[in-house]
Amino acid sequence: MSEALDWNKNIIKEFRENEGKVGGPFEGGSLLLLTTIGAKSGEPRTSPLAYGEEDGKYVVAASYAGADKNPAWYHNILANPKVTIEVGTEKFEATATVVDRAERDRLYAKMISLMPGFADYEKKTDRVIPIVTISR
Repeated sequence: MSEALDWNKNIIKEFRENEGKVGGPFEGGSLLLLTTIGAKSGEPRTSPLAYGEEDGKYVVAASYAGADKNPAWYHNILANPKVTIEVGTEKFEATATVVDRAERDRLYAKMISLMPGFADYEKKTDRVIPIVTISR
C-alpha cells in the first residue's frame, strides 16, 4: 500500500509542477487530479485518474487496475459527491455522479477506445467497474 501511495504522490507532484503533464505510463494521456473527502477520516484525499470527456463532463472509471474491490475515492464520492478536480492548470469544485448501468456500459466502451488498458482491467475482475461523471 505504501508503494502505491508513494507512486501517486510522485505523479501528483509531477502533475502540479508541469501544468498537468506527466511522463511514464500517463505520458500523452489525459490525466486529472480528483480530491475527495475521506468517507471515514473526513480528510481530503487526492487521486490521479485517467479520464475521458462527454458533453462537458469528465468521465472516470473506478477500475482500481482491475482489483476485486472499488478504489477508496469511489467510496468517498458515495459519501460526499462534492469534489475538487485539477485539469491542466485549472482547479475547480465539481459534483461526482455514478452513472446507471446502461450509461456505464456505453461510457466504459468509450474509455476502452481511448485507453485500451481498461479492457484488461475489466477482464481481471468479476465486479462491474463503475463509471463516474464529474461536472462543474
